[in-house]
Amino acid sequence: MSQNKGIKQVVLSTLCISIMGCAATAQTAGTAMPPLRFTKRVIASESFESVAVFDVNGDGKPDIVSGAFWYEGPDFIERHVIGTVKRYGEYSDDFSTIPLDVNGDGRMDFITGSWFSNNLSWRENPGKDEEWKQHVIDTTGNVECTQGWDVDNDGTLEIVPNNPGFPLKFFKLVKDASGKGTGRFIRVQVAPIQGHGLGFGDINGDGRGDFVVSDGWLEAPPDPVKGKWVPHHEFQLGTTSVPVIVADVNGDGKNDLIAGQGHSYGLDWYEQKTDKSGKRSWVKHAIDPFNSQFHALQWVDIDGDGKKELITGKRFRAHAHDPGVNDPVGTYYYKWNGESFTKEIVSYGMPGTGKGTGLYFAVADLRGTGRKDIVVAGMDGLCVFFNEGIARDPGAK
Repeated sequence: MSQNKGIKQVVLSTLCISIMGCAATAQTAGTAMPPLRFTKRVIASESFESVAVFDVNGDGKPDIVSGAFWYEGPDFIERHVIGTVKRYGEYSDDFSTIPLDVNGDGRMDFITGSWFSNNLSWRENPGKDEEWKQHVIDTTGNVECTQGWDVDNDGTLEIVPNNPGFPLKFFKLVKDASGKGTGRFIRVQVAPIQGHGLGFGDINGDGRGDFVVSDGWLEAPPDPVKGKWVPHHEFQLGTTSVPVIVADVNGDGKNDLIAGQGHSYGLDWYEQKTDKSGKRSWVKHAIDPFNSQFHALQWVDIDGDGKKELITGKRFRAHAHDPGVNDPVGTYYYKWNGESFTKEIVSYGMPGTGKGTGLYFAVADLRGTGRKDIVVAGMDGLCVFFNEGIARDPGAK
């Protein structure tokens, strides 16, 4: 791409976002839920791309855990070492942060995946201020990102790595007679190969969670651990997000899909339809075609109205050659208005002004306000966007 073309693309993207932001504000101005206000706070300039929130030290306060460090709540100023995270070029080999008490000692550990070391591992919370021991769970192949879902509906998360070009599998924590984790996992293979992108949810309404992959979905058997998963090649999502959201977007009783392009432009939802014979089809609707690298998504009630919103943004420098890599970065939430999604901007601008969502981000109430805050990592730093509630007109009575 020439320099002039790149500049034109940035200008076009900025113009489109400005128009969409104005449209979103106009459409939501007359509703009962105006846009939210957020206060940005930079926690660290580290370039790890994954972050989670959980109580590390058992004091009842949420802490922030990202890469080689954890930041003690409620102020998130005091930083503690977890351990070395290897770097390969500009990447840190740490592609998820899933909280789970793996060894049953009552302290929260976390699971991460490695692209360059080709494995899935867990970091053991030592319960004191010393390095967290790393345990390899399995050599899986390159881990694009990892998700935690309760695949077998037993109340405990299974660990599901996205391994493009390798088998789709999940890892089930082995528990002892008292129901506590033993530090060991069993591996369950679902399909012989998977692409870029992964989701989980009930597609066909049978009450069981199915897997969504880039070229279709895999129907869960009655026994997800021992049964055979049946593939349905019904769509093509491209190099899609981790996760793909499975949710009933339009309230028609059928779960739809929300998928971002992890390494190109585009954020879309796919409406599930069935004809009189029960044959399923999917209708693609654009949410935001003007931004790129929607790698991580969450479906969460961020404004407290009892309905979930889509939270996502740009992963800064996912690949140096990705379309839109030099465009402004941002964090956004999209609200379903009954007919389409309207967009609200949490942060937007060139790096240093705007802030992307990284590879794996967290949404949690950090201050006990009853409002969910957004915690985002990435090569552009670690930040919290504190949710200050509705942005009211200061002149309103």
